[in-house]
Parts: sequence; C-alpha cells; structure tokens
Amino acid sequence: MADATRLCVLVVDDHDDTLTMLQRLLTRHGYGVHAARSADEALRLAAENKCDLIVSDVGMPDHDGLHLMRQLKQQYSLKGIALSGYAREADVRAATAAGFDRHIAKPVDFPRLISAIKELVG
Repeated sequence: MADATRLCVLVVDDHDDTLTMLQRLLTRHGYGVHAARSADEALRLAAENKCDLIVSDVGMPDHDGLHLMRQLKQQYSLKGIALSGYAREADVRAATAAGFDRHIAKPVDFPRLISAIKELVG
C-alpha cells in the first residue's frame, strides 16, 4: 500500500467552509492537497501538479463536477470521488458515467471518504 504522504488529492468545492474542512482533514491524514473553488481553477491545478485523485463537488456554478471529471479523466486518467447533496440512483449513475469511481452524499461522512480514497489509491 502506498504511503499517504506521497499521494496528491485535488479537492474541488465552491463552498469555502466545505473546501477548508476537507483540505484540513485530508492534510491531517497525510495527503498532499490542492484545493480549488471552481472547475476552472481545478483544471489549472491539475495541469500544474501531478495529482492521484480528485474529490469534487458535483454542483458548481462555472462547470459542474461531471463536466470537470470528464475532462480530467480524459486528460490525466484521474480517479475520482463525487460529493453531492443529491444521492438518488440517477445521480450516482450520472457521476459514474462521467468517470467518478465513487459517489458520497453530503454532508460528507469523513471516515467513508478516507476509506474510499484508500480503496482507490492506497
């Protein structure tokens, strides 16, 4: 299993408090974290940094997380975890179709998020 300190997670959420909380908690667990408040900022950070995984909100004002994941999957083959306040079957299917490997409903269950990260990238 890979050492968490070597793994880079790109976290994307337009809600400042959620983004800050995720960034702090993932950093405390030993992950390198790049935080973006928009899909456009996430695309820039992904181009500038080698990330292993994206954890992204689905509903954002510039481009939604589904659009973002499609681009990142195509360009960098990133694994991804979708975060969303919507967790119906159709929402999970849409996230999977966009390239996300996991879907976690908000509010985020942090132990479940850490477990999903470990399953995907170690």
